Amino acid sequence: MGTPMTNDRWPALPYAAWKDTYATLHMWTQVIGKVALAKSPPLNHSWAIALQITSNGLSTRLLTHGARTFTIEFNFMIHELWIRTSDGDARMLPLAPRPVADFYREVMATLADMQLPVKIWSMPVEVPSPIRFELDSEHRSYDPEYVSRFWRIVVSTEKVLTDARCRFVGKSSPAHFFWGSFDLALTRFSGRPAPPRDGPAFVRDAYSHEVISHGFWPGGGPLLEPVFYAYAVPEPAGFANAAVRPPEAFYHRELGEFVVPYEAVRTAPNPDDALRAFVDTTYEQGATLAGWDRAALEREPASAARAVVDSAALADRSNRRTAHDA
Repeated sequence: MGTPMTNDRWPALPYAAWKDTYATLHMWTQVIGKVALAKSPPLNHSWAIALQITSNGLSTRLLTHGARTFTIEFNFMIHELWIRTSDGDARMLPLAPRPVADFYREVMATLADMQLPVKIWSMPVEVPSPIRFELDSEHRSYDPEYVSRFWRIVVSTEKVLTDARCRFVGKSSPAHFFWGSFDLALTRFSGRPAPPRDGPAFVRDAYSHEVISHGFWPGGGPLLEPVFYAYAVPEPAGFANAAVRPPEAFYHRELGEFVVPYEAVRTAPNPDDALRAFVDTTYEQGATLAGWDRAALEREPASAARAVVDSAALADRSNRRTAHDA
């Protein structure tokens, strides 16, 4: 059995305490993500291969093998990996300490045994000094307590990001998880093409149009702590010096984006409100400075929309009461 969930929606996640588990889990998600890459249609902005947030963990979208379909899900509540097919086959692999090489071999062997053979490029991406999955005996840690904490943060963040997105009626991604960079992200689009961007094909596709993106990243490189981030591509003039909230947020020059430490949000009197302030103020500053057509892309504030709904409900009750009294 895995570590039971608690009611702590914003638990502590010290980088040093779980960095080895983080590195191993990153590689495991890349194994599954590359299976999704091999078995998914080329949906724009790599949306088909991002992992989806479920009530238990992270899952692929529906994948296709011939006439059959299947999904692969990390269950971070009971710490199991499940592969399920549309014709009723289901296999489970335990999530426990072991080398990436062993995990990779077992996943590939299980898929083959389920008549779902797949070939993937076994070199990890978006990490320094990558080691091929079949050769990686270095990354072997798995602490279920810290994975559970990470998962609770992802769920809590998804809720805030999705709530913040509700006013936006333009093109937007869902809040989904990118296994290459290992971050939860939600991206809004202005609808206008962006200048061509250097880099591999997936980067050029991701930033083919103007975007403002928000998300949660457990950290790495110049930031050895978990953070929430916000960036605009292309970045409008003045964005780096824009006033945003909460006060702990700052523009990270090396990364080229705003960040706010997770710990500052977690320890705020109301973490949801602190994160929402970060998302709202960075979006508003970015969209305004970039000249987005906010009148067309946004609907009335949620409070105003709720007032309309409440007024309609009151009128309906009043009409029904009048009819009943008559």
